[in-house]
Amino acid sequence: MNFNDYLKEVDRPFHGWDFSYITGAGRMQSGLLPWSYGSMARNFLHGARAVLDMGTGGGEFLEKLLPFPLYMAATEGHAPNYPLAKERLEPHGVTVVPVENDTLPFENASFDLVLNQHDSYDLGEVKRVLKPGGIFLTQQVGGVDCSGINDRLEVPVNEEYAGWSLQTAEKPFQSPEWELIASGEAHPTQRFYDIGALIYYLKAIPWQVPDFTVEKYREELLSIHKEMSNNKCLDVRQHRFFIASRLL
Repeated sequence: MNFNDYLKEVDRPFHGWDFSYITGAGRMQSGLLPWSYGSMARNFLHGARAVLDMGTGGGEFLEKLLPFPLYMAATEGHAPNYPLAKERLEPHGVTVVPVENDTLPFENASFDLVLNQHDSYDLGEVKRVLKPGGIFLTQQVGGVDCSGINDRLEVPVNEEYAGWSLQTAEKPFQSPEWELIASGEAHPTQRFYDIGALIYYLKAIPWQVPDFTVEKYREELLSIHKEMSNNKCLDVRQHRFFIASRLL
């Protein structure tokens, strides 16, 4: 394919939180983390009677954690994802609720476990809906995630998120109200094998380069395309961290 053909990837639809269009074809690959959020989530699900999944996307990940406990709820704040999550999860008995901010529309002390993968959260709200002894497990995207893309496009990293790290996020859990079970941080490699995969990714992740269009960044994309043609790939560093903590 030539460069202009790859530019058409910007028009490819993206649904839910599913990158299989590029990952399934091996056009983008991510390095391994030294932990598994899915394994931790499944372990904490065992024995829980009421669980909340925050920011479920289209429900793609949560569905893989079947079987569910007696009561399973999920929230989603991105309007296009909400009907996808309902269609996928409600047949499994999951209550899917739309949200517009980090306020959780549930009664106090409703859940034994709150799961959160790459979604924002208000820790006060998480604490409110957790039962005493309940667990909060979150995996977050750090503030310098894939900043190598920003460097190549000459776009500053969003200052609002740049300081978001394990050190920052852990501070509220260092209180008598919480027992920190485990935490970790890592910077694995994310590899793009063609410029079309990078364009598709930037369209799906609009906060990486908020004003991204192929027209505006055509010259920078062409430069990366030529480099990828020679080097076969573009590598950038991800930023991930997790926290598992129990409410005392």
